[in-house]
Order: sequence, then structure tokens, then C-alpha cells
Amino acid sequence: QVQLVESGGGLVQAGDSLRLSCAASGRTFSSYAMGWFRQAPGKEREFVAAISPSGGFTSYADSVKGRCTISRDNAKNTAYLQMNSLKPEDTAVYSCAARRYIPAQAPAAYDYWGQGTQVTVSS
Repeated sequence: QVQLVESGGGLVQAGDSLRLSCAASGRTFSSYAMGWFRQAPGKEREFVAAISPSGGFTSYADSVKGRCTISRDNAKNTAYLQMNSLKPEDTAVYSCAARRYIPAQAPAAYDYWGQGTQVTVSS
């Protein structure tokens, strides 16, 4: 069982930066791939970024590529999403998720989810 808690969301202006954190419980964090997803009002949940258990592999949605960086610190049981040059269309609830070993882009592939943190970008 893995419990995930996100933090770091907030209200920012277009062009600003935010770093989201995802703190995980348990002693096996280093065996889990981590993903970040977002869901805007009236829209389906969409993939943002994913990282392998070691951190050696990352993938990004085209909409955030070059603006976002996913990372992790296995010693702290925490994953991060650094978001730069934020746009109003980035406004959404951002959630982290965990699954064993292999990163994936499909939400259904993940077994554990956090409650989400709101990111609002004003123009």
C-alpha cells in the first residue's frame, strides 16, 4: 500500500513557476514509477509526466515538454514536478500516482493516487 500526498499548488500569474511535491508513505518508494496527471473542469484527466523508479527515464506530454521537469528523491520518498512559464491553460487539479516499476501514460495503469492539488494560472 502506498499513500500519496501532493502539495505546492496555488494561484499564480502567467509566466510564473511552481514546484509540486508528492510525498509517499512506505519503504518501497524506490520500486515505484511515478506519474503526474491533471484534470481541468469539464475535461478528462490527462497525462503530464512520468518517471521511472530510479529516475533515469522520464516522459512528458507534448503540452508541457520544455516547460516541466519531473524528478524524484528516493531518500525522501518524494516526487516533484517543476513547472515553468505557466499558462492559463495549465489550470487544473494536479495529482500524482504510483505504479510498480514501469512508467506509463494511461491513468488506468496506476494503482495509487493522491488527492490532488489545485493549480490556477491567471492571465
